[in-house]
Amino acid sequence: MKITTIISSILAAGLLAGGLTACASAKEKQAKLEAQAKVTKADAEKTALAKAPGGTVVESDIENENGKLIWSFDIATPGSKDITEVQVDAMTGAVVNVAKETPAEQAKEKNEDAKEKR
Repeated sequence: MKITTIISSILAAGLLAGGLTACASAKEKQAKLEAQAKVTKADAEKTALAKAPGGTVVESDIENENGKLIWSFDIATPGSKDITEVQVDAMTGAVVNVAKETPAEQAKEKNEDAKEKR
């Protein structure tokens, strides 16, 4: 009985450490991309919020998409369950794309992102 508890504890610790490592490497990747950006997150966010008046940023990140460094903002707007995703070029500050996402589309995107990170 004790050996089962010990083995379970070791496995749990290993899984936890692996998760922390993945989290740290994701943060490192984000930091490297941010260092390459010529447009700050704050400036890109102002640009994005102008495309969704009255909205609030609920999630943001920087990513390399199709060879372009992009700030991506998910913006919630009062009175709507949809999210407005605004992408801003991190080198020029220009809006690259504005799209509305339904809750179902958001869930699908999160699932796809989770699969990519594995």
